[in-house]
Amino acid sequence: MTQTKIAVIAFGGNALLPPGSSGTGEEQLKAAQKTSHDLLDIVAQGYRLVIVHGNGPQVGNALIRAEESVTKVPMVDLDFCVAQTQGEMGYLLTRGLKNEMAKQGLDLPVVTLVSHVIVDCQDPALSNPTKPIGPFYVEHRAEELKHLKQWHMVQDAGRGFRRVVASPKPKAVIEMDAIRLLAAQSDAIIICGGGGGIPVCRHNTCLTGIEGVIDKDYTSSLIAKELQADLFIILTQIEKVAIDFDTPNPVFLSDVEVSKLKEYQQEGHFPPGSMGPKVTAAIDFVSQTNRQVIITRSDMLSASLKGRAGTRIIPDA
Repeated sequence: MTQTKIAVIAFGGNALLPPGSSGTGEEQLKAAQKTSHDLLDIVAQGYRLVIVHGNGPQVGNALIRAEESVTKVPMVDLDFCVAQTQGEMGYLLTRGLKNEMAKQGLDLPVVTLVSHVIVDCQDPALSNPTKPIGPFYVEHRAEELKHLKQWHMVQDAGRGFRRVVASPKPKAVIEMDAIRLLAAQSDAIIICGGGGGIPVCRHNTCLTGIEGVIDKDYTSSLIAKELQADLFIILTQIEKVAIDFDTPNPVFLSDVEVSKLKEYQQEGHFPPGSMGPKVTAAIDFVSQTNRQVIITRSDMLSASLKGRAGTRIIPDA
């Protein structure tokens, strides 16, 4: 196969670790193969595929394991957790894609790149941690970690105390040249930017890991812009983006021009904790490339690629 168009697709970590699942390897492999079936629809449409995945539940589990074993092994830093989950999820997706390709008579290489993402050392988000991660702690343990690790801890709806970390904006992907080369010169399916990337600051010529998380929608938009991707796809839990979503009469959007979506955003229709980052990432990509974004549910991906489902954000006429 020789594909010429490039599609970048972003989806959350719950695609491989759905809420309510026990998280066994067998369950995750099954979820990876189901996701892979949907992803290969993009290849069937003639695109080279670049995948950026989230890792929220996976990092949460890694932090729980670290806390439970704290008396036996050193507690792992958050940037290490992001790196570990990039490898773990790359393995799961590679197996899922290869198994699904075998069913379809395809044989494309799959490459996972451990990806570092540079953030601004002066990003205001670094001094204003807001992203809850990891396990819930009883008060005395939360106070201990607050002083021992200099963590920011907040009480969470009566369920205990939880750590919050910064969520800075991505500035550059260190491995971008390698991603660009692979996307331009091979039919490889590329998995990169996992979990939004490992956040690092550059001090002079040295890289320093950051105790924070980067939103994978922003990183995937950045990668899509750098590649001048022909299509950017964001998978979510609903088929279409909606305005007035939390009302008795939500309005679901099909084709929407980017300037109109900006208006809806400014009116407050897309909360920062749910659809907000996806809409911001989509607006940024369309505004800078004059190309299209699809936001939809995984099982509606094939229909969305044919214009029969999903929300399509398009340049202004």
